[in-house]
Amino acid sequence: QVQLVESGGGLVQAGGSLRLSCAASGSIFSINTMGWYRQAPGKQRELVAAITRGGSTNYSDSVKGRSTISRDNAKGTVYLQMNSLRPEDTAVYYCKAFVAITGRGPVDYWGQGTQVTVSS
Repeated sequence: QVQLVESGGGLVQAGGSLRLSCAASGSIFSINTMGWYRQAPGKQRELVAAITRGGSTNYSDSVKGRSTISRDNAKGTVYLQMNSLRPEDTAVYYCKAFVAITGRGPVDYWGQGTQVTVSS
């Protein structure tokens, strides 16, 4: 099986910064695209940013220019550096990874989520 463990969430004032981390572990053959999603109360889960194994990135318009996604393929870890945080960034942030395990094709795995709260 595969586990994704997020860390780095917390409470921060508007204008502040946070760095989220997500580490994958388990019987992993390869990790393809990794990404961050978020879900605010009463809203659908939405893509924040994604990064391919080769380093190509994609950002939602809401965080473009304020956030940077990166990954360390050797560690199976993806990061999200968020700057100039706003109250509307408050949400539970989830890590997702498209992972191939030995003997199986790739499937999506999700982390348990980490809370980010931005106070005004």
